[in-house]
Amino acid sequence: DGNQQETDWQEQLATNNLKSVLSKEVIDAIAASQQETGTLNLDFFRDHPSPSWKTDDLVDHKMNTNLVVDDKAKAQNSSAEHVPLIYKAPKDGSDGHQVDTAAKIARRKLREIRREKRAMDLVRKDDEALVKLENAAIERSKAVDSAVLGKYSIWRKENENENSDSTVRLMRDQIIMARVYSVLAKSKNKHGLYQELQSRIKESHRAVGEATADAELHRSAPDRMRAMGQVLTKAREELYDCKVISQRLRAMLQSADEQVRSLKKQSTFLSQLAAKTIPNSIHCLSMRLTIDYYLLPVEKRKFPRSENLENPELYHYALFSDNVLAASVVVNSTIMNAKEPEKHVFHLVTDKLNFGAMNMWFLLNPPGKATIHVENVDEFKWLNSSYCPVLRQLESAAMKEFYFKADRPTTLSAGSSNLKYRNPKYLSMLNHLRFYLPEIYPKLDKILFLDDDIVVQKDLTGLWDVDLNGMVNGAVFTCGESFHRFDKYLNFSNPHIARNFDPNACGWAYGMNIFDLKQWKNKDITGIYHKWQTMNEDRVLWKLGTLPPGLMTFYKLTHPLDKSWHVLGLGYNPSIDRSEIDNAAVAHYNGNMKPWLELAMTKYRPYWTRYIKYDHPYIRGCNLSE
Repeated sequence: DGNQQETDWQEQLATNNLKSVLSKEVIDAIAASQQETGTLNLDFFRDHPSPSWKTDDLVDHKMNTNLVVDDKAKAQNSSAEHVPLIYKAPKDGSDGHQVDTAAKIARRKLREIRREKRAMDLVRKDDEALVKLENAAIERSKAVDSAVLGKYSIWRKENENENSDSTVRLMRDQIIMARVYSVLAKSKNKHGLYQELQSRIKESHRAVGEATADAELHRSAPDRMRAMGQVLTKAREELYDCKVISQRLRAMLQSADEQVRSLKKQSTFLSQLAAKTIPNSIHCLSMRLTIDYYLLPVEKRKFPRSENLENPELYHYALFSDNVLAASVVVNSTIMNAKEPEKHVFHLVTDKLNFGAMNMWFLLNPPGKATIHVENVDEFKWLNSSYCPVLRQLESAAMKEFYFKADRPTTLSAGSSNLKYRNPKYLSMLNHLRFYLPEIYPKLDKILFLDDDIVVQKDLTGLWDVDLNGMVNGAVFTCGESFHRFDKYLNFSNPHIARNFDPNACGWAYGMNIFDLKQWKNKDITGIYHKWQTMNEDRVLWKLGTLPPGLMTFYKLTHPLDKSWHVLGLGYNPSIDRSEIDNAAVAHYNGNMKPWLELAMTKYRPYWTRYIKYDHPYIRGCNLSE
């Protein structure tokens, strides 16, 4: 009885263990089989297989040797084709148990299914994250106006089909690989293949041309692409060498980098050259106006309301320019946006070459009820080399050598470095008159200085009401983080600069400045300017230009104006926010891309051209157009 109880207990333990790994239907089948036939064996499972089991594996002799059975059964049945699966409790009374191979296979498959499911979940999450990143990139790209810069971008609005330039790109890639293989073919004396590659390269170049989208390709492009593909396949079979090709591509990349750097220098040179030239149409306008002015009787060359020129109660503007068209836009835009035009007085100063033209234009096109007066800078007898350091320096041999030296660079790229500082505006006293305002207008208390590359969009009289808090200059500050601070303009390795100025001091903009001429005289601003200009005769404190000496002269004497008064960058920055321009009182085309030049940015040009009467006889006669 004791042995029977132990056997029953062991069978119960085995049954409990099997329940943890076998399905309910299998357990029920085991119970039924035991009731009917006694000992359970594999024959039952072969006749009544579970749908989740693969019993074919049990036929294999090698698999049979892995079945867990007691030592006696294994020895007796090692050569048998089928191995009965029998659970038998150990005779030593231990609690060990054995699990059949089918159960192991079932568990293994369940684990594989779970792993596959987890892997699919991870892939799905990665795909969702990738889609989110792509959508975010697309949204950011919509804010980039790449058409302005003329750069290639798959996000251009005109490329609604994302694959609209796939053929162009493929053909350009083919040309690159054909160039690589042509070099290899030539080096290995495969002249026939070399000639064929060169011929296909020329054909593909002609078909692609300047196209940036498939729609712009020549109709022969598909045929050229197929022909190139065939010759590339042939070249790959005869010449392919991964190491050599990678070396050749690397060399081509380095060569392309050098070309890009050279082209950038050439572009800088040409843009500087274009910026300092006057278009033929504006030159024509100036010449015609000059001729007609000197044909006028002397008595008709005078402007009305000259009594307003020294009235400190009115709104006075200083404008120094040698560009008739630009000056007309400044005056017209100011008057058209003024609330009380009759209270505005414009003081124009130009050079003797443009004096007649400037007078004639405003005699023919008076600014409504406003007052205007034109002067010739060459008639300011007090402005001479004994008083003015700039004039004295311009007469020096060193400065003449710098500007007019014979050994000019022989290439475009070589001459780009210093061309900016050889701009003729730095030779003109019109650019330096801003430091002599009290001498030119001794009876005025305040004056608004305007550059000729600005356009006025709102009434400016509010500037005369701004409290400068004892400062001399009211200007819009231009620094943001590390941009446009003093160390960008001044040489802080010089002890005079390092001792007197903070390199992190914020810069400000010329172009629209309200000056308190009373405080100017009290603080001897012109004297401060002369001091620094004299010390910079050999250009060790700063290069050339008027902003660096302006920053030094008005250091700690400049009051910051609200940024809405003056928006800058329309002459170089293509990404200015449209609302910022529209809300600004003055829009400034500082930079090389002046609105009267062909290289002007087209999206900013309408702000300027709206103040030009293109149907005017003089403008129409000189072929000036929008």
